[in-house]
Amino acid sequence: MIRVFVSGCYDIVHAGHVQFFREARALGDHLTVSFASTEVLWFHKQRRSSLPDEHKQALIAALDPVDEVVIGTGLEEGIDFRADFLRIRPDILAVTEDDKYAPLKRALCAEVGARYLVLPKTPPQFKPISTSEIVRYIRAPEQAPLRVDFAGGWLDVPRHAQAGAYVVNCAISPTVSLRSWPYERNAGLGGSGAWALLNGKDGVHSELDLGVGWQDPAIIAETGLCVWHSGDRPRLEVKVNPDFLSGRLALYWTGVSHDTPAIVHQSRDYAAIARASTTAREAVWARSLDGLANAVRLSYQVQLAEGMSPLPGDLQHPPSALGGVTPLAYKYCGGGFGGYAVYLCATPAERDALCARPGFRPVEPYLDRS
Repeated sequence: MIRVFVSGCYDIVHAGHVQFFREARALGDHLTVSFASTEVLWFHKQRRSSLPDEHKQALIAALDPVDEVVIGTGLEEGIDFRADFLRIRPDILAVTEDDKYAPLKRALCAEVGARYLVLPKTPPQFKPISTSEIVRYIRAPEQAPLRVDFAGGWLDVPRHAQAGAYVVNCAISPTVSLRSWPYERNAGLGGSGAWALLNGKDGVHSELDLGVGWQDPAIIAETGLCVWHSGDRPRLEVKVNPDFLSGRLALYWTGVSHDTPAIVHQSRDYAAIARASTTAREAVWARSLDGLANAVRLSYQVQLAEGMSPLPGDLQHPPSALGGVTPLAYKYCGGGFGGYAVYLCATPAERDALCARPGFRPVEPYLDRS
C-alpha cells in the first residue's frame, strides 16, 4: 500500500481543496489529510477557525478521496503535523507548487524515507478562490450605497494626488444590491465600488490595481459624509453625520452614460480642483450647506473648463429648465462626461419641486448606523 500525506489549514474547505485531494489520492492507495488545529491556526495566523476541530475533521473525512484525517497540534510553523507524520510514516508527502515550507518538509520526509512530491498545477475545475475571499464573500453586505462626489475628484488617483488637498464625498440611498439596482448603469456614482463590496471584494485594492482612484470603494464602505486626504491610499480625516443634507439632494440623469476613459489623459486644472476640495473640507467641518454649495460650484466650473456640457440651471439653459427652482449648486457626480449630476437645494420643498421635473430624482445621504 502506498500511503500519501497532505497538510494545510483547510479552514474553509472549497472545491479547489477537493481537486487537490483527488490528485494526491491518485498517487497512491491511501490518503491522509492533516489540518491545523484551532490552537495552531490562532498561534500562527491570529485567526479563529471557521469550525470546531471535530466538525472540520468529520467534514473532510466525508470526502470521497480522503481515507483518514488527523489534526495538526504541533506549534512548529509549517510542520504542525510532525507527530502524526512520524507515526504514520507515509510513502509520499504531496505539496503544491507554492509550498512555503519545502526545507522543513524535505527534512521531515528524510526521517522516514518518504518522497517529497510537488504536484504540478493543473487546470482548475472551478474558478480559483481563497479562504480569505470566501470569508469576505460571507461578510459581504446584502446592500450598499452609491456615492456623490462634491469636490476633489481625480485627487484620489495616485498619479494625480495633490499634497494638502482633499476628496469630499457622501454615500447616498436608495441602496443597491445584487438583485436590485435602481439607478442607470455607467452612472458616475461609484457603482463599480458598490459591486465589488457586494461580491465580497476588496474594492480599494481592486481599483488601485487598475491604476484608478480609490474614492468610490472607500466612501461606499465607510458611508456618511467624509473628508479624505488626497494621496495614494484612502486616509480619512473626518466623517460626519450627513443629516443636514437630508431632503436637499437630487440627481439629474443626463441621458448619456458616464465616460471617464475618454478624458483621462486631457489636461486639467488640479490647483482649482484642490481649492474646491479645501472649501468643501471646511464646509464639512462647519456642517455648512452654503459652504458645501460653494465648493460644488467651484468643482462645476472646473468641469465646464474641461469641456463638459452645461447642466440644467446653467445660464445657457432657458429659465424654465428647472421650473422656477433655483438650486444652490450642481455638478457632475463623476470625473468623466455624462452620467448623473448632483443638485443641492436650500430646502426640502425646493428639492421636491425640482424632482417633479423630467430627469430628476430625490436621493438621501446615507450613514450606516449598524
